[in-house]
Amino acid sequence: MPSFTFECTGVAPERYAAVPTLSFALRISEDSGARVHSMALRCQLRIEPRRRTYSEADADRLLDIFGERSRWGETLQPIQLATIPLLVRGFTGSTKVGLPVPVSYDLEVAATKYLHALRDGDIPLLLLFSGSAFYKGESGMQVEQIPWDREIQVRMPVSVWRDTMDYYFPGEGWLRLPTGTIDALQSFRSKRALPTWEETFAVLLKSAEEAGS
Repeated sequence: MPSFTFECTGVAPERYAAVPTLSFALRISEDSGARVHSMALRCQLRIEPRRRTYSEADADRLLDIFGERSRWGETLQPIQLATIPLLVRGFTGSTKVGLPVPVSYDLEVAATKYLHALRDGDIPLLLLFSGSAFYKGESGMQVEQIPWDREIQVRMPVSVWRDTMDYYFPGEGWLRLPTGTIDALQSFRSKRALPTWEETFAVLLKSAEEAGS
């Protein structure tokens, strides 16, 4: 009966995807010597916030997610990043595969808020594997379920996340707004003949500062 182990050997920005994507390099090993014809995997990726330390500046940026630092004993809970299906071709012994993980720059998403808040260090991740492996046994083709305890801890450098976003959105970020607000902003911009959204927001911020002074 096949027995599988998983290892992550690295993670880097995927340079040729349509959307921002992290590429995890995985090594899958099988110890019995059976010929694996294919695998249909599911990989769940979770952020585990408790597995790193945070500066006071980090805590300020994480306020929307975890609340005041005095409450972190209760609120510092895992955050779902993604669940990715992966088909693995046949192999004997071990094989290397890439796990592409699309990521969002939507700051309304908890995982994105967390990733955007960090400036240095590592992002503690847990990769949990499940699915099925197809192999040839004594009675013909057989199916082996991947045990639920197949999981690995990964520490992804914050710089990898930032490099990924800078590659797809150089020096930029995104805000999700209601349609009515977008329409009002477009009307404000058009009436003042402002050439860019950056200048539009600069005018609005300046007006707000002058009104508050």
